[in-house]
Order: sequence, then C-alpha cells, then structure tokens
Amino acid sequence: MEAEEMVIRLPGRCSAPGGIGETTVLRHKEVHHFFFLPFREQPIYSTRAHVFQIDPSTKKNWMPTSKHAVTVSYFYDSTRNVYRIISLDGSKAIINSTITPNMTFTKTSHKFGQWADSRANTVYGLGFSSEHHLAKFAEKFAEYKEAARMAKEKSLEKMELASSPSQESPADIHSPLTPPVTADLCRINGTGDDVTLSDVSPNSMLQSDLSPTTPTLAHSPTTNKHWEAELAALKSNNAKLTAALLESTANVKQWKQQLAAYQEEAERLHKRVSELESQSSQTNVIKSQKTELNQTIEELECTLKAKEEEMVRLKEQVENAKQLQTQKDELTKKLEDTDLRNKELEEQLADLEQRLESSQVDQENLRKNLKTLLEILDGKIFELTELRDNLAKLIEDS
Repeated sequence: MEAEEMVIRLPGRCSAPGGIGETTVLRHKEVHHFFFLPFREQPIYSTRAHVFQIDPSTKKNWMPTSKHAVTVSYFYDSTRNVYRIISLDGSKAIINSTITPNMTFTKTSHKFGQWADSRANTVYGLGFSSEHHLAKFAEKFAEYKEAARMAKEKSLEKMELASSPSQESPADIHSPLTPPVTADLCRINGTGDDVTLSDVSPNSMLQSDLSPTTPTLAHSPTTNKHWEAELAALKSNNAKLTAALLESTANVKQWKQQLAAYQEEAERLHKRVSELESQSSQTNVIKSQKTELNQTIEELECTLKAKEEEMVRLKEQVENAKQLQTQKDELTKKLEDTDLRNKELEEQLADLEQRLESSQVDQENLRKNLKTLLEILDGKIFELTELRDNLAKLIEDS
C-alpha cells in the first residue's frame, strides 16, 4: 500500500545563507493533515498567478516555479489564528508561507509583486494577469498581516496572564496546605531548640505555644500580644493560601476542559484518518490521472523537442539571412559603383552627341562648300570645253 501513496514534496527551512533547505515529504495519508488539519484551515481568498522564487545563488534573478498560471490561496487556521499562503502545482507545493507581522508585500511593477519569507529563507514573486488582481492580492496581504499581528498580540497577552506569578511571594507560600513557620514558632518555651517542619506541625506548635503549661505565656501580656499577632498572621496566610488553592482548582478545571477538548479533537482526527484510509480505493483514479499526466508530459516533451528543432532551423535561417545581407551589401556597393560609372558614361555620351552635332554641322557646311565648288568647277569645265571647241574650230579653220 505504501507504493500506491501519493507523495508531495515541500520546501523546508535552511539555516545556511543562500540554501534551498531540506525537503519535507508528505505521504497520501499526511497531505490533509499537513495542509488542512483538522479541517480548521480553510481557503479565504484565491487568485491565479505565475509563481517565481529568487535564485538562491545570485539573490537577483527570478526562477519560475510554475510553467503556467496556478492557483494561489490564503488559508486561515481558526484554532491557531494563523494565516498562510499556499500554492500547488499538481502535487508539488511551490508556496507554503506563513504570514507574520514583519512581512511586507512589495509591488515592483503594474503586474508583479514579491515578499520575503525568512522561515523558508527565500523571496517569492507573483506575476498577475492584470493590475486589478495584483492590487486585490496586496490588499488581502495587508489585511491578513494586520490580523496576524493582532492575533500575536492577543496570544502574548494570554501567555503573560498565564505565566504571571501569584501575588504571594515564595517566602509566604510554601505549600497549599501548610502555612509558613516563623523563627519564633520554631523555638518552644524559650529553650532555643530548633524544631523542623517535619517534626512539628503548625497546629501542634500553636497549641504548644498557647498551652497553659508555659508560665511565661500565661503571665506575660507582651508575649500574649506577640502570639496573637502571630495567630492573626497565620490566619491571613491561611486565607491567602485558600484563595490560591481555589485559583489552582479553577485552573485545574480549565485544564481538564482543555484536555477533554483535545481528546475529542484526537478522536475526531482518528475518525478522519479511518475515513481517509477507507478512501484509499481511489488510488486507481489517482493512477489513471498519473498516467494521463505522464502522457501529457511526454506530449509536452515531444512538443519541446519539435520547438528545439525549429529553433535550430531558425538559427540556420538567421545565419543564411546574415550571409544574404552581406551579399546584399556587396551588391548594393557594386550597384552604386555601376550607377556612378553610368553617370560618367552618360556625361561622355552627351559630350560625344554634342561633338557629333557640331561635326554634322561642319560636314553640312563642307558639303555646301563642296557643292558650290563643284558648280564653279562645272562652270569652269564648261567654259574650258567651249574654249577647247573654239580652239579646235580655230585650228580647223586655219
């Protein structure tokens, strides 16, 4: 049956600075007795938040203790007047903090708050979904902190009243039934012989002191007054002792009532233990839930592995993107150089076009000049032809 019990691990206290502390292991039968024993501790306010704890090594960085938002509850123990903050992530207790009057809840941002627990030697942090939830949690913290302070003051007052000594000094009260004995009573008939309390009781001493066999007591008024004063003192001490005895009797009655209440509480606890043991048949349901949780964990592990592979692929893409960016920068530089070269070539082309236009104008002028010269040359040739013909005719005529 031991192997089928559910185990809850709780963070313990640690005396070493920066340590996490020992771990408390609670079995299935002990879970209810730890958190809700004996049905006197009930949740009075609950909310949901992401839970963090300070890194014990650095005391600066936050470490998440829950993968998602969990329920964080205030619990009140009406018997001990104790307020606690408890949060469970599945079967693991990630917060178990008792509120003390010297604690302070600090808002570090619009949705995050923290408080230090000296008993657990750690700092808890809560991340809320909205500023309203943070303000409500802080308000409840202040309210229950003040209630814890008042409960502590009342408890101290009760302890002081319970531990306050009686008005009688130890020299006056030796026993509830035996009055104190003075030095005068310890000396009988003026003989100077000391008599112990075990040998002579107060009544016997009083009878012997007041007996008529003592001549000095019978005939001395001073001695009579002395013994009358002693008798009055004894009566006063007897009254005081009677009052103390009555007070002790009242205290005994109160203690008996408390003992009866404790016994009744113990019987109720035993009955509850029996009920919890009878409910152990629900272990199959717990096993099925555990199997489902294991399957969920395996699915989450597969998802995590896929995410890691995707991260590796994204890293490769980032590297490729960096290379492409480098190539892009190189091409951009080359493009800028090409644009500059194109501008230079365009300027050269414009110069050449301008020179071509001027050359065409010159060629046109040259053509016109040549044409004029050809016309002149044609006229000269025609004149020479006529002159040749005329000379030929002259030669023939002669």
